[in-house]
Amino acid sequence: MTPLHMSHVQSTTPSSTPPLMHSWQQSSHGLSESPLPPLNPSPAITGGTFAYDDLAAATDGFSDANLLGQGGFGHVYRGTVAGQEVAIKKLRAGSGQGDREFRAEVEIISRVHHKNLVSLVGYCLHGEQRLLVYEYVPNKTLEFQLHGSGRPTLDWPRRWKIAVGSAKGLAYLHEDCHPKIIHRDIKAANILLDYNYEPKVADFGLAKYQAAEVTSVSTRVMGTFGYLAPEYAATGKVNDRSDVFSFGVMLLELITGRKPIMTSSEYQPETLVSWARPLLTRAVEEENYDELIDPRLETNYDAYDMARLVACAAAAVRQTARSRPRMSQVVRYLEGELSVEDLNAGVMPGQSAMQRSSGGTTDQINRLRRMAFGPGAGGSTGTGAITEYTSSEFSDPTTEYGLNPSSEYTASSAGDTGEVAAGAQGQQQWHGRRAPGDTERMSRRTTGRRTQS
Repeated sequence: MTPLHMSHVQSTTPSSTPPLMHSWQQSSHGLSESPLPPLNPSPAITGGTFAYDDLAAATDGFSDANLLGQGGFGHVYRGTVAGQEVAIKKLRAGSGQGDREFRAEVEIISRVHHKNLVSLVGYCLHGEQRLLVYEYVPNKTLEFQLHGSGRPTLDWPRRWKIAVGSAKGLAYLHEDCHPKIIHRDIKAANILLDYNYEPKVADFGLAKYQAAEVTSVSTRVMGTFGYLAPEYAATGKVNDRSDVFSFGVMLLELITGRKPIMTSSEYQPETLVSWARPLLTRAVEEENYDELIDPRLETNYDAYDMARLVACAAAAVRQTARSRPRMSQVVRYLEGELSVEDLNAGVMPGQSAMQRSSGGTTDQINRLRRMAFGPGAGGSTGTGAITEYTSSEFSDPTTEYGLNPSSEYTASSAGDTGEVAAGAQGQQQWHGRRAPGDTERMSRRTTGRRTQS
């Protein structure tokens, strides 16, 4: 293989682009506004720009044999650079973004360092071609591990680790990055897992590269049917609470083991959120979660942690954005540093499950169904039988790690999804008080099994 030639990234970020800082670096705290440290990849690879020919050689000409998967942003290939495995993402053309703007965006992404976020190694500009290079992550995605055909049951300790770690990564994007980064496509397929099942949020900062044919529901809306917040689907306006809603859907997947889109007995697509609404209300009010819990877990889960996960999911998928908690509140509650009253922020438990609205939510869901699955999918009169739905952007699978899995993995369904990621330094610190009534309500974890009544 031809030796890889790289050059360090020269700063091309426009002067108007605000520096990316930790919250403790903001001027409001009286400290310097110095930016975050530069790109910090594996020592085997020097961060910077890559030559297109070298990346082509690393992937055998972007051959199908090295294709890890494909999705709304483009294709992902496995390759070897300087003796280290990497994942190379070829972004779809046609974003209308110039070289300077692209470099500015890459500059922001490259300065984001957190244990639970994808780590960018470098990039390549070659004519109309734009490529991003990430460290390779071997354990695929949460979607693959939770929903993959023939996969063993994802056990409770791993589900809990994935929930907490993903929350920390998303909270970092929302509250410790300046400018704030809103993901806009949080889903199980964008949660990558390392050898230890430590989660890493992928695909943040790539909104301009979503395929046009995938965003046909609205020219303003990107995301995945089943995860979209109601206000985002209806207006195209997004904020950090829209991400919180999508995160809540992912929590429901971890709790129930169900996919975000299901098939009802009438062969109509049903969202996991609409199915879970009455169950969440009863579970929160009665502190009984049996109707929600993934039956594959049997009794092998921690009741204390399950109660917290259900409460977080109920709060996160509230109908109105302003009534949802911030991700930092979610993290603090999951870690026992915040009370359920503070998590609910004045919303009564009966309301917090979903905050039912009159007809708006149904209309929004039906609108999305019709555009995603065709004219017959929007209401009770539809007759088309729907047998399976993956957590794709509407009808187009976002398959990354899973389309052509490498030999050490078992092939799965076409809906298996993934990206590429690696850990980085920097763990967010959280402060607050422990929930006062949680210890009294149920015994803290002892054997790792559910408290038997």
